[in-house]
Amino acid sequence: MAKRKRKNIVDVKNHVLIPKHKKLSEKDKKELFEKYNITLKELPKIPLDDPALADIDAKEGDVIKITRESLTTGKSIFYRGVISG
Repeated sequence: MAKRKRKNIVDVKNHVLIPKHKKLSEKDKKELFEKYNITLKELPKIPLDDPALADIDAKEGDVIKITRESLTTGKSIFYRGVISG
């Protein structure tokens, strides 16, 4: 069976419902681990093939900072460890 091509692919990095994703530098990653006394294994995971990571140049082992804007809480920050898909 032939695969269908998608005609209307949404650019998720600019979609209103997708929060901001940013790769942490090695320095920021180390500071995060020290501040919370955690390791990469203890962070929630995000797969490398997640569409939100397409233009971030992420690799396995990186940490992604996700910033969500909310009318009720203002700004919420989450961290995810990148894993291979």
